Amino acid sequence: MALEDIVIAMTGASGAPYGIRLLEVLLQAGKNIHFTLSPSAIEVIGTECGRKVDADKFNPSKFFGNFWTPILSSRFTYHNYRDFKSGIASGSFLTGGMVICPCSMGTLGAIATGISDNLITRAANVHLKERRKLVIVPRETPLHLLHIRNMLSCTEAGAVILPAMPGFYQKPASIEDLVDFVVARICDQIGVVHNLQKRWGQN
Repeated sequence: MALEDIVIAMTGASGAPYGIRLLEVLLQAGKNIHFTLSPSAIEVIGTECGRKVDADKFNPSKFFGNFWTPILSSRFTYHNYRDFKSGIASGSFLTGGMVICPCSMGTLGAIATGISDNLITRAANVHLKERRKLVIVPRETPLHLLHIRNMLSCTEAGAVILPAMPGFYQKPASIEDLVDFVVARICDQIGVVHNLQKRWGQN
């Protein structure tokens, strides 16, 4: 376990394409992925992406479809959200960071108040207490005061709040371009080299 190990969690906010694309990009970049997702995320993934997921019998070939190849098996580990025996529940398990993408307001609130009632919130709190990179990608609008206060609390604790707000200055031609804009920002935060888009000032 080292900086090549990245924890990725998906929760029940809209924005499943962001999380799936992030997983693909990180696997293509050679990272070791530790993946977990909430029951609400499973519902959103089915609605937004048409993919069926079984939390107890996770099948990566069905989840990733044509992207998946057997060679990826050695670099992808699935963790049930109830499994507190998982390595990522402990600070002794070294990682290069964690990303929650998308992150629901419920999960955000739990992290902000130190609640660790599932593997996702426990792993997030581990990353905060160990002073490791935690990137939270909320997807909600509009925001009320408690949402904003929870974002502030997480920021003060060391997390990076990276809302799923795609830019338009690059003149996106597809939904995939908009998704890649956000995924590129996430990769920058966790130090993953990518070529998802040209950077400002580049020809």
